[in-house]
Amino acid sequence: MAAEVVTQVVATSRTSESLVAEQPFYIPMTGPAARPRRSLKHDDTFIVLDSHGDIGASAGGPDGLFNADTRYLARLELVLDDVQPLLLGSNLRDDNSALTVDLTNPDVVRHGRIVLPKDMLHIVRTIFLWRGTAYQRIGLQNHGDRPANFELTLLFDNDFADLFEVRGEKRVRRGVGLGKLQGPSDVIFEYKGLDHASRCTALHFDPRPTRLSVNSATYHFELGPQQTSSLFFAASCNKAASFRPARFFPALLAHRREMRCSAGNATSIETSNNIFNEVLCQAMADLNMLTTETPQGRYPYAGIPWYSTTFGRDGIITALQTLWIDPRLARGVLRRLAHYQAHTTDPLADAEPGKILHEMRGGEMAALREVPFAQYYGSVDATPLFVLLAGLYVERTGDDETLVELWPAIEAALRWIDKAADPDGDGFVEYLRASEQGLANQGWKDSYDAIFHADGKLAEGHIALAEVQGYVFAAKRLAARCALRLGRRDVAQKLEFDAMRLAERFEEAFWCEDLGMYALALDGDKRRCKVRSSNAGQLLFSGMVREDRARKVAADLMRPHFFTGWGIRTIALGEARYNPMSYHNGSIWPHDNALIALGLARYGLKHSVEQVFKGLFDAATYMDLRRLPELFCGFRREKSRGPTLYPVACAPQAWASATPFTLLEAALGIEFDVGRNEIRLRNPRLPFFLNEVILRDLRLGPSSVDLRIRRHGDDVSMEVLSRRGQIQVSIVLAH
Repeated sequence: MAAEVVTQVVATSRTSESLVAEQPFYIPMTGPAARPRRSLKHDDTFIVLDSHGDIGASAGGPDGLFNADTRYLARLELVLDDVQPLLLGSNLRDDNSALTVDLTNPDVVRHGRIVLPKDMLHIVRTIFLWRGTAYQRIGLQNHGDRPANFELTLLFDNDFADLFEVRGEKRVRRGVGLGKLQGPSDVIFEYKGLDHASRCTALHFDPRPTRLSVNSATYHFELGPQQTSSLFFAASCNKAASFRPARFFPALLAHRREMRCSAGNATSIETSNNIFNEVLCQAMADLNMLTTETPQGRYPYAGIPWYSTTFGRDGIITALQTLWIDPRLARGVLRRLAHYQAHTTDPLADAEPGKILHEMRGGEMAALREVPFAQYYGSVDATPLFVLLAGLYVERTGDDETLVELWPAIEAALRWIDKAADPDGDGFVEYLRASEQGLANQGWKDSYDAIFHADGKLAEGHIALAEVQGYVFAAKRLAARCALRLGRRDVAQKLEFDAMRLAERFEEAFWCEDLGMYALALDGDKRRCKVRSSNAGQLLFSGMVREDRARKVAADLMRPHFFTGWGIRTIALGEARYNPMSYHNGSIWPHDNALIALGLARYGLKHSVEQVFKGLFDAATYMDLRRLPELFCGFRREKSRGPTLYPVACAPQAWASATPFTLLEAALGIEFDVGRNEIRLRNPRLPFFLNEVILRDLRLGPSSVDLRIRRHGDDVSMEVLSRRGQIQVSIVLAH
């Protein structure tokens, strides 16, 4: 993801140890998980469990209850008479509010004879997160015709591991932890970190267990035929010793009410394709789960498990992708990132005045600066993307009040773009990490080997990425229009002039006639990295490039060395470091394809939009829960086979979840004109798997409209189902 460097499956003779040495904050892939994983999140807390509802009972997963980048429960395993129950099924609710696991008993043998035949007990575990506490109900029913006498035990433990330790970082020293009983129904785990912070986990059992120790709670049951019973368990992060969790069912209902309220006011979408409806429902549920209430507004955390925190680039792009259905998310993102904008220079944090946050972390290792990510600014693109999103948000909403609030942050970001980000004054925004602890590559492809020359040699020095120049171009043009809204005509003229000059210089410096493609980047010696990459596709999204060259790029992106049938690869087949199993050098990223699709639509290439849309939709139909992951492998599509998964991809992941909405936006060509109070569909086209799309509560200012859009071959018709307020809707059939 556009985040810290993540594991590479690299076709090379080098050892994994040498890769870790080259690539800090590497996420090692130690082998497949024995059980599939499920995750839940609420605000700053998330939990990763296996399909049985256990934590730490099977190898290969990043299990745990986490809060603010610290693990608060490392083990929670349910056993029945010292054996594991058998799995019947495991399901997340459609709105991601709870995980339900159905289990039954194996044959229970005592003293050489079966005392409880298999499949007599139905055990239902219902788990949800709310306000820093993991709640669990364990329901039991005896379906046998005789009494069932058995013991049910919960085994638990904790290590208060920092998330980076869970990811594989080694620490020489750690703080001190202990566990203790706090009465007949409670256990407390405490940890005093090297950062002098105290952390604790409070476990509460209801009713009180038959036996309780610091690592286990055992219940003895005697259930008659058809008799039911239940017990409740709660694990709370950093609550006072006197804290008692809310009762299970009232808390669950309150949690679901909060989720419904937070999802309100967004446009709802229904289509003629039931499978695509499932994709959309899962995507919206994932976005709602990943979105966190912060003091500055709602913010989409990047992904579970490794990126459940504020990321600048990811939050901005997710907000951009969903701007048409819910601009409130963009407002929260902009206000939060403006709040954390850098004001001083700090090399370890890669901070310079005006830069926008890359990520922030709340764990012990970040506090001690064992990792530089407490508030880390090592991304070259978050700052221009911040300005770009601000401009798009204002044009989408007409919210001049928020523009006035954000304008000082926008001006500071523009100063950074023009000065610190362009140290040699050549007009291109460049990066070079300020500290060896930071990320070597600071665009969205931030793996250590993601930026390279045609011969495979890694680019060195101050690097100017192609797509970043496009972001700067779009940001300055949008900022110019914002300046006009504020009556700053002189500022607007300069920004517009700078953007046009950048476009001219970019064509001269980046176009590679022999490739028929823009270079991936310029290295520190201004040498072109002549590599066919999806970065060039994102240039179409920015609108910076000449139309004739944009069409050449688009045509190349749809050829087999890029387009696999599932989507567009990050790097084309045949390039020196191409590897379809890598993180950034040949894999398929849904959000990357979504931005490219917006660019294709900008240049009127709706047939190509349809191909990308269909490929990713088809991929989603093969994915668990119909959920597009962060990325998947870039192998060529084969008949009767699904796409190949990438083993440590985040799922859910915010900008992947937002992708189906962006693809629909690109296909329909949705535009908003606040001044005219008009919504336009520019050259709308629906892929053949969608005969009809209904948009309900599509908002523009205080007004809203419900639309039905139908496909008629390559054409569409539009019907206004309902109109609230003064709002116009039109179809524009021109580029």
